[in-house]
Amino acid sequence: MIGSSLVPAAVVLLASGAAMAQSADQADQVEEVVVTASRIDRAGFQAPTPTVQLTAEDLAVGARPNIAAALNDMPQFRATSGPQTTGTNTGAGAAPVDLRGLGINRTLVLVDGRRVSSENDLNSIPTVLVKNADIVTGGASAAWGSGAVAGVVNIGIDRYFTGGKLGAEYGISSFDDAEQVRAEGAWGTDFLDGRGHFVIGGEYLDNDGVVPKDSRPNIGSWAQVSNGAGAFITVPNVGFANAAVGGLILSGVNAGRVFNPDGTLRAFNYGTVVGTNTVGGEGPSNDDLSPLVTPQRRYATMASAVYEFSDSLRLTADVRHSRMWNNYIWFGDHNRGNLTISINNAFLPAAVRAQMQAAGQTSFTMGRFNSDLSYSTIDFERINTQATVALDGEFGDDWRWGAYYSRGEYKNNIDTPGFLLRTQYAQAVDSVISPITGQAVCRVTLTNANSGCVPINLFGEGAPSAAAIAYVTGTPQQRTTTTLDVGGIDLRGEPFSLPAGDVSIAVGFEARKEKVVQTVGALDAAQAFQTFSFSALAGEFTVKEAFAEVLVPIVRDLPVLNDLQFNAAARISDYDTTGSIWSWKLGATNEFFPGFRGRITQSRDIRSANLSELFTTTTTGYNNINDPVKGQTVYTLNNGGGNPDLRPETADTLTLGVTYAPPSMPGLNMSLDYYDISIEDVITTIAPQDLVTRCFNGNLDLCSRVDRDAAGNLIRTRSTYVNLSQYHTDGVDAEVSYAAPMDLYFPGASGRVNLRLVGTWVNSLTTNDGVSEIEYVESQGYSFGLGVPKLRVNASAAWQGDVFGVDLRARYISGGVYNKTVNIVNNDIDPYMYVDLGVTADLASFGAEGVELYGNVTNLFDKDPPVGSLYSPYYDVIGRYLTVGARYRF
Repeated sequence: MIGSSLVPAAVVLLASGAAMAQSADQADQVEEVVVTASRIDRAGFQAPTPTVQLTAEDLAVGARPNIAAALNDMPQFRATSGPQTTGTNTGAGAAPVDLRGLGINRTLVLVDGRRVSSENDLNSIPTVLVKNADIVTGGASAAWGSGAVAGVVNIGIDRYFTGGKLGAEYGISSFDDAEQVRAEGAWGTDFLDGRGHFVIGGEYLDNDGVVPKDSRPNIGSWAQVSNGAGAFITVPNVGFANAAVGGLILSGVNAGRVFNPDGTLRAFNYGTVVGTNTVGGEGPSNDDLSPLVTPQRRYATMASAVYEFSDSLRLTADVRHSRMWNNYIWFGDHNRGNLTISINNAFLPAAVRAQMQAAGQTSFTMGRFNSDLSYSTIDFERINTQATVALDGEFGDDWRWGAYYSRGEYKNNIDTPGFLLRTQYAQAVDSVISPITGQAVCRVTLTNANSGCVPINLFGEGAPSAAAIAYVTGTPQQRTTTTLDVGGIDLRGEPFSLPAGDVSIAVGFEARKEKVVQTVGALDAAQAFQTFSFSALAGEFTVKEAFAEVLVPIVRDLPVLNDLQFNAAARISDYDTTGSIWSWKLGATNEFFPGFRGRITQSRDIRSANLSELFTTTTTGYNNINDPVKGQTVYTLNNGGGNPDLRPETADTLTLGVTYAPPSMPGLNMSLDYYDISIEDVITTIAPQDLVTRCFNGNLDLCSRVDRDAAGNLIRTRSTYVNLSQYHTDGVDAEVSYAAPMDLYFPGASGRVNLRLVGTWVNSLTTNDGVSEIEYVESQGYSFGLGVPKLRVNASAAWQGDVFGVDLRARYISGGVYNKTVNIVNNDIDPYMYVDLGVTADLASFGAEGVELYGNVTNLFDKDPPVGSLYSPYYDVIGRYLTVGARYRF
C-alpha cells in the first residue's frame, strides 16, 4: 500500500459533509488518503480545521463555465474577479477564488496538494478530469505555507479514470446573448499489465459574453450623483457632461453645442447636469459600448501517468496546459474637456470660425467621446503550462515518504490598440492651412517637412480619417512570463502508540522560487501614450520551508471523551525578501457521544507578498467615484501596481465547531463552525472609492494616493498595494446534508434523494487603516469594495432515478446596502433569492448505452439584479441562462 499527502488518488476523508457518515471501519479499507487541512495522512483521521467537500456532480450544478464560478455559488466565497466582475480591467476573464471576501491572495489553490502556477486562476484546470474540490475554511499556513490565511481550495484530479467520455454543451441567456459552446473529452487506460495508468483529458469553451453594459436595463449607465443636499442618489441614464460624440464645445460663443457628422452645430441635450455628468440627456457613456461580461475563449488539457515499480514505490508524472484568449472592445481614450481648438484649425467649419471672429474669440475648449477615434480593444492571451514529477514510497510497516518537483510557466500577453499618443495627437490637433499648398497640414510641418504628421479632423462623428487615426493612436503592449519552481520531500508515519491509539507525525522540507519578467512595447517604454501605458518589471523571490505536524490520541472510549485527539503543526518559512517567519496550528477533536464531534483550532497564519503585489506594473481602469469634497460623482482613472516595500502579514485564526452524524439516521450529517480571523499588516489594495473616503476622513497617507487638479477636482486614484493596520472578520458556517434511498420512506419508490443546506453568517468584516475603521458587512452592491452580505444560504434537493434525475437549488442573499461608506439616499438592497433547476436523462434504457442528456436553468425566474450593481460579485447580471448538453461514456 502506498499513501501520500502529495499524490492523492482515491479518497479524501473530511470532517464535514458527506464524509462524516463514514465509519472508521470503512475508512480503513481505503488505500490512499489525503486530508486537505493537514499533512497527516492516516486513514480515519478527521482534521480539526473545518473542511467542506464538493463532488464533481456538485460542481456541475448550474453548468458554470469554470470551477471558480461553481465555487463562487457557495456562501463561503466572494466572486472578487471573473468575467462578470472585471469587464474593463486588464485582469478581466481570470477565474480566481476568494474565501471569506479576504482577497484572492489569501486563498491558496492546490491541485492534488501542490501549488499551481497562474496565481489562483482556475481556468487552467480542465473540469472534465476534476474528481472533487475540498475547501478548508480556516487558516492552513502551517500545513501548506504562505497564502492559506483564509483557507485552501484543493482540486482533486481523477488520475485513475478508465474508459472514455465525451461531452458537448450549448448555453444562451434570456436576452439572447452570452452564447456559450463547450466541448470536453477524457480517456484513461491501464498499461504494462496494470502496473501503470494513463489518463488524458481536455475541454474547450467559447462564450460571447454580454456586450454592452447597456444591454441590461438595471446595470448600464446607472451611477450615483449628488442630490444637492450632501448625499448621493443612484439614477439611470448617466453620461458625460463634458464630452460628446462628435465633439462638444465647452467655452465661448458656441458653448453647449455639439458637432453633427457633417460639421454643423446643434444644441446638446444636457438633461440634468450634476458635476461632470448628465442625467437623462444625451451624454455618452462607456456603458454604451464596453462589455458587462467579458467574452472568453479557452482550452485546458491535462495528461497524467502513474507507474508502480513495486508495491512500495510509485512514480507519478503529469502536465497541464491551458490557453485563454480573446479580443473585444474595452474602453475609450476620451477627451473630457481638455482639448483646446484654435480659430486657425484647418478643419474648423467656416460658420463656426465666423461666429468666433464676431465674438472676438480665438479658441475654445472641447470635449470629445472618441468612439470613432480611440476606443480601444483588448487582445489578450494567458498561457499556462505546468509539469510535475513525484515519487512516493513506504518502508517498514508504518512509514510513507514522498518527493516531488514541479515547474510552471504562466504567460500573460496583452495588446490594447487604440490609445492616443501624446505628442502625435497634440501635433495632429494643431492643424493649419498650408500657405504653399492650401491644404490642411500640421503646424509642425511648416517648420519640419519630414515630421510625418497627419492632421486630424475632430468635428463630427466619423470625421477623423483613417490615416490620421493611424498616426495619433498606438498599441500599448505587455509580455509577462511568471515561473514557479517548487519541490519538496516529506515523511509520514506512526512512530509509536499510546493507550488511546497510534501517534502520527509528518515532517518535510519544501522550497520554491517564483519569478516574473515583464517587457513592454517601445511606445510604453517611452511613456508615449496620453493616458495609458504598461511598465516593464522584473522580480523574484525564493523561500525555503520546513514543517512538522503531530497527531496525538489522548483519551479513548471514556464517557464524554470517546475519542480525544490533539493536533499540532508548525512551519518556518525563510524568504530572501522578508526574512524568516513562523506559522503554527494547535487543534483538538473529540467524539462526545456516538456521531457527535467537537473541533477547535487556533493558528498563526502568515502571508508574504507575492510577485504581483511586490512587482506588478501599473494597471489601469476607470470607476465612478462619489467625491465627498466636491459633492459630485466623477468618472475617474485608477492606477494599480505593486510595492516592493511590503511587510509580511500575520493572521490569528480561531475555529470552533461541532459535527453530528447520528447513527440512528444514516445519511444525515450536520456541522456548525464559528471562525474568527484577525490579520495584521494586511497586504491589500484599497478600492478607489475607499481611498477617497479614507482620505476625506483624515488619513493623510492615503491622500497621497488621490490626485486632484489645481481646482481640487478628482482626476486619479492610485490603488497600489499597501500594508493596512488590521483586517478582521468573524462569523458562522453551517451545513446539513441528508442522503437516502427513496424506498426508505416510500416502499417501492425508485431512486435516491439528496438534500443539502449550506449557509454562512458574517458578524463582522472590518478594515482599520490606523485612522478609521470601516465595516463592510451588508455593504454588498459596490463591486470594487470588500463588502459581504450578512447571510448567504444555499438549499438544494436532488433526486436521481434509474433513468431521470432532477435537482433544484435556491440561493439566498440577505438584504443590505449598495455601499456603507457613501451617503446614498436609495442605498437599500432587498433580500434576493435565485432558483436553479437541472434535469438529466440516462438513455441506456432506450438503447443508447452510456449516453446522458442534461439541461440546466440558472436564475430560473429571470430575476433582475439591483439597480446599479455593475460587476456585481453576488447578483446575477446575466438573467435566466439555459444550458443543454450531452455526455457519452464508453
